[in-house]
Amino acid sequence: MSRARVARRIATAAAYGGGGISVLGGAAAGLLLTEVQYARRRLGAGWEDEPPVSDGLYGLAFADSAGAPWRLAMLGDSTAAGYGVHRAGQTPGALLASGLAAVSERAVELHNVALTGARSSDLERQVSLLLTEPGRAPVPDVCVIMIGANDITGRVTPARSVKYLSEAVARLRTAGCQVIVGTCPDLGSVEPVAQPLRWVARRLCHQLAAAQTIAVVELGGRTVSLGALLGPEFAAHPRELFGPDRYHPSAQGYAAAAMAILPTLCDALGVWPAEELAEAARRERLLPVADAAASAAAEEGTEVSAAVSGGRRIPWALVKRRRRRQIDLPADRSEGAVPEDVATATGP
Repeated sequence: MSRARVARRIATAAAYGGGGISVLGGAAAGLLLTEVQYARRRLGAGWEDEPPVSDGLYGLAFADSAGAPWRLAMLGDSTAAGYGVHRAGQTPGALLASGLAAVSERAVELHNVALTGARSSDLERQVSLLLTEPGRAPVPDVCVIMIGANDITGRVTPARSVKYLSEAVARLRTAGCQVIVGTCPDLGSVEPVAQPLRWVARRLCHQLAAAQTIAVVELGGRTVSLGALLGPEFAAHPRELFGPDRYHPSAQGYAAAAMAILPTLCDALGVWPAEELAEAARRERLLPVADAAASAAAEEGTEVSAAVSGGRRIPWALVKRRRRRQIDLPADRSEGAVPEDVATATGP
């Protein structure tokens, strides 16, 4: 069965109750879990430290410009929270907030409700924090979700994982938020992970990422495939792009992943430069949603969004592949300064 068909089956099962569609048998799942536990012991991964608090106002140089600050929210797991770095400005949320402020010349208010170790089932709580918690700022303009790795290691069925993500995206879209999902990363890229886990994990992660893409795009959101967190770069420079635990990204690794999302974030808010949009149009492909999702899962840094014709959505998807660009990010907060060596972005 093709990857596109498997992804469609998972997304369909999620829509009808999140049943037990799985790409692994019981024996293989048990082996995967055993190998993950062994790898984590070798890696020394743990949750002793909390990620730095990155909430706050970014782009202070633009605070007096026209328009209230953008409201950006981060949801998801340790990757969204920025686990493993020591400065707020090194977290994905801070990098995205600084990048959005630089591109739009408008301040950005960041709220990060991501939780280290979270699975997709925790998204319901995180969305409620943003939408219903007393005293919380108005509804975010845009939400970025990074989730999926803990569902893989926690033996959550893909259909159930996608069901939780779909429910969260639907609530945010109903509330008026733009939604961007950084799909499940490729755990097969983690350096100490051995075979057969590496092959099995990569297959599982790609299937989940493709199914996530189908669900999100059909709800009006956008996805960016993180895959091996821009795989070739991580493969070539694992010591620099993975953190001390060799499981979570380093500051440079988070920058590579976060900046892959930045053009999609800006485009969703209508602030990506017109000349960049014109160039992006030359690199677009129009595919059936399931085929677009499978294609994106296999190539890191690919954006998928719903296709529109005559002002109405059609049952196809736009696939955009991006090439590297350089962008200057302002460093307004002493604890949130963006290192010059990681201030790179991905453009269309």
